[in-house]
Amino acid sequence: MSLRATTSQTIGPYLRIGLEWMVIEDLAPHGVAGERVRIEGRVLDGDGKPVNDAAVEIWQANSHGVYASPEDGRGAAERGFRGYGRSLTDDAGAFRFRTIKPGGVPGPEGKPQAPHLLVTVFMRGLLKQLVTRMYFPDDPANAGDPVLALVPAARRATLIARRRGDALEWNIVLQGRDETVFFDY
Repeated sequence: MSLRATTSQTIGPYLRIGLEWMVIEDLAPHGVAGERVRIEGRVLDGDGKPVNDAAVEIWQANSHGVYASPEDGRGAAERGFRGYGRSLTDDAGAFRFRTIKPGGVPGPEGKPQAPHLLVTVFMRGLLKQLVTRMYFPDDPANAGDPVLALVPAARRATLIARRRGDALEWNIVLQGRDETVFFDY
């Protein structure tokens, strides 16, 4: 028997206690324009084990590429569209969102970005949140996305969801061979 700590044995699990009342898994109620998507995934540690006490937050533009923020001066946000969501992982490390596919938004130097979600992960043992992106499968705009182009070609698949039935599956892997690409902000 080994008493050495593994990657899943860190401080916590207390995150769920403080954030459960702030869960928003449905970002686009009926009446909001756009292609409806269901996103399901898991947060996995370096040993491939589920992280059962993480918060996954997403920020996104609406289907017209406008953020639900007064700082986005390109037009009024669509009524009812939240543009922000939070899901807490369960015992299997699973999270889920119901939303719409966002439109493209301007990126660095005004270059258009492919539709994507900005994703932040909070969890036990992290002193600083992790920031990444989720891109949509088979979107032709992925090829010209200036941020995705910064990622080595062999690692880009960690940022692109996969179709699984009528949902998109996208797992967040914290370490190891299939580690998700994380960005410094």
